Amino acid sequence: MFAEFKKFAMRGNVIDLAVGFIMGGAFGAIVSSLVNDIIMPPIGLLLNKVDFSNLFINLSGQPIASIAEAKRAGIPTINYGLFINTVINFIIVAFALFIVIRQVNRWTAPKPVPPPAPTTKECPFCFTAIPIKALRCPNCTSELKEK
Repeated sequence: MFAEFKKFAMRGNVIDLAVGFIMGGAFGAIVSSLVNDIIMPPIGLLLNKVDFSNLFINLSGQPIASIAEAKRAGIPTINYGLFINTVINFIIVAFALFIVIRQVNRWTAPKPVPPPAPTTKECPFCFTAIPIKALRCPNCTSELKEK
């Protein structure tokens, strides 16, 4: 059983999948940093110095200053700022994945196959299909010009 598992695990597809999974996790961390540290601060600055990571709706009615404070106190909140960050994260990852898959599909797309040479032609008198090399139509017996 171990030998069979080793054979399965060493096939190219499983190794490719593992590498893709690890790269995807690393890419996700990079995109999260890009969104949280590069994209959202200037957007927040343009929107009157809003910190998206600290936008929330307090569901308890008790006064709290931050999401961290609400978590420590066990106060329920709707963290819509974090949700906005996550949505932007997803859009960037989805777009990057779209670009990668589009390029891979270009590389692996089958080359167009030229159509096969015709094997029949149409009789100009009775309009039936006849072999391309025929000199006389088998249906109407007309003599055909040689092409």
